[in-house]
Amino acid sequence: MRGSIVVSGVSKRFKRSSGDKLSSFKETVLSGFRPIETHSFWALQDVSFTVQKGRSVGVVGRNGAGKSTLLRLIGGVGKPTDGTIDVHGRIGALLDLNAGLSDDLTGKENVFIAGVIAGMTRAEVRSCYDSIVTFAELEPFMEMPIRTYSSGMRMRLAFSVAAHMSPDVLLIDEVLAVGDLHFQRKCLERIATIKASGTTIFLVSHDSSQIRALCDEVLLLKQGRVITYGPTQAVMDLYEADAAPALEDRPNIAVEAERLPGGRLLQHGVNRSGSQEVQIKAVRLLHPDGGTARTIVSGGGFVVEFDLLAKRPVHSALASVTIHTRDGSPCFDTNTEIGGMNLGVLTDSVGLRLSIDRLDLAGGEYFVSMGAYLQGWQGLYDYHDRCYEFSVVGPHSGRGFMNPPSAWSRLPPASSTGKGDAGTAWHSKGAGR
Repeated sequence: MRGSIVVSGVSKRFKRSSGDKLSSFKETVLSGFRPIETHSFWALQDVSFTVQKGRSVGVVGRNGAGKSTLLRLIGGVGKPTDGTIDVHGRIGALLDLNAGLSDDLTGKENVFIAGVIAGMTRAEVRSCYDSIVTFAELEPFMEMPIRTYSSGMRMRLAFSVAAHMSPDVLLIDEVLAVGDLHFQRKCLERIATIKASGTTIFLVSHDSSQIRALCDEVLLLKQGRVITYGPTQAVMDLYEADAAPALEDRPNIAVEAERLPGGRLLQHGVNRSGSQEVQIKAVRLLHPDGGTARTIVSGGGFVVEFDLLAKRPVHSALASVTIHTRDGSPCFDTNTEIGGMNLGVLTDSVGLRLSIDRLDLAGGEYFVSMGAYLQGWQGLYDYHDRCYEFSVVGPHSGRGFMNPPSAWSRLPPASSTGKGDAGTAWHSKGAGR
C-alpha cells in the first residue's frame, strides 16, 4: 500500500553505562581493563498501529514517552529490537534540521548537499532551487558560508530544503517552531499543502494546536507503550485532561478483527481503539420505521441503534455518535451526557437508540463513528472510527454539508433600500461620496 506505515509489535531496548564510566584509555589500562557496567532500558514496548495512505497522524506524550525513538525507527535510523516496521513509499524527514549542513560551504552548496542527502537528485534540487531560496527568504545570503548564518537562518534554509521534497511519507519531529511568527506560519501552511497533496504525515509535537490542526488520528504514548490510538478529538481531549495515568492502569483486552455488514473490517489499531472493557456491538443504521438505512432522503428521520457490552461492571459510562463527511469533517456530534441519559452501572449488555427527527444533510456519502468512554471522559473504552457508511439523496444545496429547508424571496422595494420598518440596511460608502 503506497504511502502507508505498518508497525507490528515493535520494541526498542537501549543500553546505558553506569555513572562511573571510565573516560580515557589510560584509566581503562590502570583499572585492569575492568568492564564497564551497563544497564538496559526499553524505550518502546510492543507498539502496534497502522497509518493508511494519505492520513496524518500525530504522536503525543510526555518527555521520555518514546515519540522520537519511534519516529527515527520508522525513518530507518536504527532497527527495532523486536517487531517489524513496513513503510511503503518514499520517505522524507524533518528531524534534526541542522544535520548535514557544513559551516565551510555556502548556502547554495548546502542546498544541493542537503537535497541529495534527503534523496533528491541534483536535477530535482536544481529545478526547485529558486523556490527553496525564496521560501527561506535568504536570497542575499546564498553565496555566503553557513558559519556566517544565525541559528534562525540555518533552520529556515534546512526546513525549506526538506519541505520541497515530494515524499510519499513525511516524518516531522518538533521542527515547526522555526524562525519568527511569520515564518512559523509559512511552515504550517507548507505542511498543510503537503498534506492536501495526499502525502502520509507522521508528526511528533508538544503543540496541541498543531496536532489538532494537521492530524486525522493521534497516537498517545507513555513510557514506551501505546495508551490509545484513535481520532484526533477523542485522543487529544484525553491527553489534555492528563488522563494517561488512568488509561495506563486500564487492562487492554485483546480483540480480534471483525468483518462488519457491508464488508468493512473493524480492526484494533487501525479504525478501532480503546481498552475494550466496554465494547460497542451490533451497530444498526435505520429508518424511523425500523428498516435498514443504507440511503436516506435529506430531511428524513435517522436512527442509530447499538449495544454496549461490559466485560466487567463499570459505572456511568458515556456513549457518543458522530456523523462525518467523506473527508472526515464532523457535521453532527452528540453523546449520552448531552442527551441527559445516565447509564448507571453496566454489568452486562444494554441497547441504546439515538433518534434524529430530521437529518438535513446535503446529498453525498457519510460515515458514522461510535464511542464508549469512562465516566467523566477520563478514558476510552471503545471507538469505531468511521466504520458505518450511509448515503443521503436530495437536491444540491451549494457548498457545505447542510441542506435545511430554505427558500429565496424578493423584499419589497422599501425593505431592500433600508426604508420603512423592515430593519436596518447597511451600505458601503464609495470614494467621493
